[in-house]
Amino acid sequence: MDTVLLEIGSEEIPAGYIVPALTFLASNLMRKLDDARVTHGKARTYGTPKRIAVEIEGVAPQQTTLKTEIMGPPAKAGYDENGKPTVAAEKFAEKVHLPLSDIHIKETPKGRYLCASVVETGRGTVDILKSLLPDMVQSIPFPKTMKWADQRVQFARPIHSILALYGSEIIPFDVGNITSNRHTSGHRFMAPDKISISEPHEYVEALRQVKVVADVDARRKMVLEEVSKTAEHLAGKVLPDNELVDIVTNLVEYPVAVAGKFDEAFLEIPDKVLITSMREHQKYFAVVDQHGKLMPCFIAVNNTHAADMAVVAKGHERVLRARLNDARFFYRADLETPLDTCVERLKGVLFQAKLGSVYDKTLRVQKLAEFIAARAGLDDRTIDMASRAARLCKADLVTQMVVEFPKLQGAMGRVYAAKSGEPEAVSTAIEEHYLPAYSGGPLPETVTGAVLSIADKIDSLCGCFSIGLTPTGASDPYALRRQAIGIIQIMLNQKFMFPLSSVLETSLKLYERFDTSHISETMLQLQEFLQNRMAFLLVEQGAAKDSVAAVLSVGAEPIPDVWNRVRALEALKSAPDFEPLATAFKRVVNIIRKSDVQTAAQKVDTSLFQDASESGLYTAFQQVKTQVDGCMGRSDFSEALRAIASLRNAVDAFFDAVLVMADDPAVRNNRLALLAGIASMFDSIADFTRISV
Repeated sequence: MDTVLLEIGSEEIPAGYIVPALTFLASNLMRKLDDARVTHGKARTYGTPKRIAVEIEGVAPQQTTLKTEIMGPPAKAGYDENGKPTVAAEKFAEKVHLPLSDIHIKETPKGRYLCASVVETGRGTVDILKSLLPDMVQSIPFPKTMKWADQRVQFARPIHSILALYGSEIIPFDVGNITSNRHTSGHRFMAPDKISISEPHEYVEALRQVKVVADVDARRKMVLEEVSKTAEHLAGKVLPDNELVDIVTNLVEYPVAVAGKFDEAFLEIPDKVLITSMREHQKYFAVVDQHGKLMPCFIAVNNTHAADMAVVAKGHERVLRARLNDARFFYRADLETPLDTCVERLKGVLFQAKLGSVYDKTLRVQKLAEFIAARAGLDDRTIDMASRAARLCKADLVTQMVVEFPKLQGAMGRVYAAKSGEPEAVSTAIEEHYLPAYSGGPLPETVTGAVLSIADKIDSLCGCFSIGLTPTGASDPYALRRQAIGIIQIMLNQKFMFPLSSVLETSLKLYERFDTSHISETMLQLQEFLQNRMAFLLVEQGAAKDSVAAVLSVGAEPIPDVWNRVRALEALKSAPDFEPLATAFKRVVNIIRKSDVQTAAQKVDTSLFQDASESGLYTAFQQVKTQVDGCMGRSDFSEALRAIASLRNAVDAFFDAVLVMADDPAVRNNRLALLAGIASMFDSIADFTRISV
């Protein structure tokens, strides 16, 4: 057993390409080894902007031996009556490359057949890898690839070297004009010479000696330590930004942090603008004081340690000063125009070719926000705030600041709305209506922001579905799945109890271009889509799939009640006697469904009872129904299910004593009516026939 090491050295690979490439390289190489019957241990990956590498431990020196039995012709065709081999036997032996003496007869369920035991000796691992690795190097799925010189090779960036070792042995192969060897290079500036790697276990430390930290996790830890230490020297701390840490980690081979400062006059610009200017263009870390206030400082992470880091800092400061001057210019220019004035300019911004401009969307969202706020039972002032916020929610898209920094949409709307004298509820809702911005992200905290967020997302969902832009497989260019999940999460968070179907219908009608038939068809698609998202969320949160299916099959509104019903059913399922209870209720439902008699509206006639079990069940049903009606009125589904569960003994006694499908039609229908009344109680919570017991 030995270790395989593959390193592909190249020109600087974009930061976002590195981790996905390493993940693919490790999994693909292990799969190829498995397919080739080469046993191996775990994989480790290493990557910097100049190299991607994978190391696999415990790789066997050759394939495992493969023993197979190959069946030939029937024995009576392989040997004549004298027991001598026929031409058929000779041809079979020739086919399997064995002498006739090694061919034997095997008894099978179909009779006696000629059989050959073939042993395939494994090839050497180096021999296998030299044929596998060239194609694998070029199969790494980068977002974009390059071709260079007269080579037909494609890679993220031009390849300069390939290091390929099995233990101390070179795995020989070519990729384009590059031949594999045992050499790699050090840091481009601090130690640019080639170094030789004798064995894979030397790789990481040998690179560290030439100022390359190949281990991504170790380099990330170094970045954090460097920026934290530098921030302490500034008497501050780094503003947390894990995404930026990941980016910077894959921009450098040897992180060296340096502090810089900018003019305090720039602090007139909103913090988010300053942070975004530093982060997006320069990949600088912002620094805050002990109270969380932004300081006129930043931290840059360099890829080399210069002789005079003060000169490096001055260079960063000069570049950032130009960026911040631009940002201040945009900010001051935007403040000269009230946000409300920007709304008309949205007519020139396309939302979607078939759905009109962003201005058109704004008008629809405004009407929908008013409708939602009213359905949520909010007061007139909140409805007015939601309407006003809806009118202004997209206005910042045409401001110079958002055109320069699109990620600031919403955030700048909040700032400009406040500067224009809008109420705080309006300005806050403008920023919050984009929430949640990513899976698991924060939700709107204010009710106005929640209403506006739902309205905006519903409009996008209804518009896209109405013109056929539905998510397919992994493709979801308009992020409709995320928006649907956002709607559900906001409804849960705010405990909004209004039916979402009425909002969907209202939203579709606001487009004023679809007929009733198209609206009905789109409604069904949207309801199924949202229901699937609810099921996904519930299962992700730990609910059993059968519980989710049982609840959603009887109703998916209002959304908070769906969650309460699932929780109540899950709690009931944990009871020790749930299985016989579920079986009894399934029997009730199945009998009702198989009956062709309409019993739902039929009144139970106690004079038709023929057995005490009927009276007992009816009396218990009447008592429980009153209790359940009260529980349902206050959405106490757990108590409702417990009350329904108390009917089990009476139901069992009923089934033991009487035949539901009696010969007398009046008696039969009366018994079915009694069961239908019982079924209607738990059918408003869950469909017990969908529960696995």
